[in-house]
Parts: sequence; structure tokens; C-alpha cells
Amino acid sequence: MPKKTVLVTGASSGFGRLISNTLAQSGHSVYASMRDIAGRNAPQAASIKEYAKENNVDLRPVELDVQSDVSIKKAVDQIIKKHGRLGVLVHNAGHMVYGPAEAFTPEQYAQLYDINVIGTQRVNRIVLPHMRKGRQGLLVWISSSSVAGGTPPYLAPYFAAKAGMDALAVQYARELTLWGIETSIIVPGAFTSGTNHFAHATCPADKARAEEYENGPYKGYGGKIQNAFAKIVPPDADVSEVAKAVAHIVDMPYGKRPFRVHIDPSQDGANVTFAVMDRVREEMLHRTGLDELLTPVKTAR
Repeated sequence: MPKKTVLVTGASSGFGRLISNTLAQSGHSVYASMRDIAGRNAPQAASIKEYAKENNVDLRPVELDVQSDVSIKKAVDQIIKKHGRLGVLVHNAGHMVYGPAEAFTPEQYAQLYDINVIGTQRVNRIVLPHMRKGRQGLLVWISSSSVAGGTPPYLAPYFAAKAGMDALAVQYARELTLWGIETSIIVPGAFTSGTNHFAHATCPADKARAEEYENGPYKGYGGKIQNAFAKIVPPDADVSEVAKAVAHIVDMPYGKRPFRVHIDPSQDGANVTFAVMDRVREEMLHRTGLDELLTPVKTAR
């Protein structure tokens, strides 16, 4: 399998870091992007360089803030200058929040959507012209089983943002097939260890409103939900399976890559719901005579 140049967003830790390491181990040139590599994330950037040296792989950190067009362009220009192209983009950057939905301010919702949804649009607008020019490429979107599976309370803003990103990924897939660009959506289920999702989760800014929940009928539910959530995740749930799934897809031949892959140790039912949802969407394209948009065309002109 020819080596590909890969950009992974949100790669300072968690899924992003594991995906970057695994793709590099598979022989690809990987750019593990993150914010503030000279400051807050300097230890993570140094760790990536050390990993690359110890394992003799082509893996390097790159400064990229999905909330900044300037930052994204600078990173992508750097990659294109060195390699001449960018073959794979992994949309992984995201942030989690935890608490009663009402207690989050509108500004917090806007911030979360800006990172988890609009950030993918910023990156796409800078990366896709290069992929379209070469009439090839692969977008890998890290979605969430929460979009279509069973969901506990207190994660509403995050779940809503992931649903928005998943819907965007589906529509982008249809608008890129005739450019020869493929799409694969990875759907991780609940992983309560191996990532920093809960550790780095943002709490509601409206503390008084949150206290009304904690001191009312939802007293103790913050801990109760997290404990219940953890109990449904098998003790042997391996977060590295997500990275392995991404690497497997990247290594697959053109035209053989799956549209959606589930890595869900808790089996929350998202695989069943998504199967119906994706089938309904496909049938609509068949009915309207637009089924050509379902299969990427490498030689499209």
C-alpha cells in the first residue's frame, strides 16, 4: 500500500494521538495537529517527536487551531509544500461538556459548535481544494454512537454537536464522490478510559442554574449518570481499536472503503439505527435518480 500523507486534527491526546501513532506505524507520513505546541501542548508535541524517533516513523506535530482559518492554512501549506499533496484528513478535533443542558450558556453552546462542527468546515475549505485538484483523497470523520444510539442525560450540548458533525459528514460525502474523494465515518461508542474526554470536560458556566438541579430532584445525578455510564462499558474495552479501524480504512484500496464503521464496546444500538438511517438516505438518492453520488468516481472529470 503506497504511503499517504495524513493530517489528524485534535491529536494532542485521546483518539487523535492514538490514530496518529497507529497510522505512522503503518508507514504513512502523519501530521498530528494541535493548538499551542510551543506553550500548553509543548509536552505533547515533544512526546510525539520522541515517539517518532524511538519507533523510526514519520510522525510530527503541527500547530493547527480548528477555530482559526489562518492557523489551518499555515499548517496545510506547510504539508503541501513538503509533500505536494494531502491524501487523508482525519476530522477528530472535538471537546466534551458535562452538566444540565439548561445551565450551559448560549455562548458555551456556540463555542462547542465552533470547535466540533464549524471547525470541520474551516479545515475542509482549506484542504479540499487540494484534494479536488488531484481528484483523489479520503475524509475520515470521528463521529459518536450518541448520534443514533442510547444516550444518558447531562451530555446534551456535546451530543447535539456530534449529531451536527455527523450530518455534515454524510452530506459532504455526496458532494465529493464525483471529485473522486472518499468518505468513511468512524462511530466510537462509550469509552470511559483511555481518553481525556471526561477529564477535560467543561462544566456549565451558569453555576447557580446548575445548583438548582443539584439541590432539586436531580440531586446526585451528576455522579449517578457517570457511574451508570461506566458500568455499561466492558472492562476490556480497548480504545486503541478506534485507531486500528482508522488505519485499516486508510490502508484499504480505493473504492473498497466502508462508509460507516462502529467501534462500540457498550453496544448502545447505534449500529442498528444508523443502518436504517443510512439506508433511507441512500434510497432517497435512488428514487431521485442521484444514486451516482453514492460511489466515488476516481476518474471523474
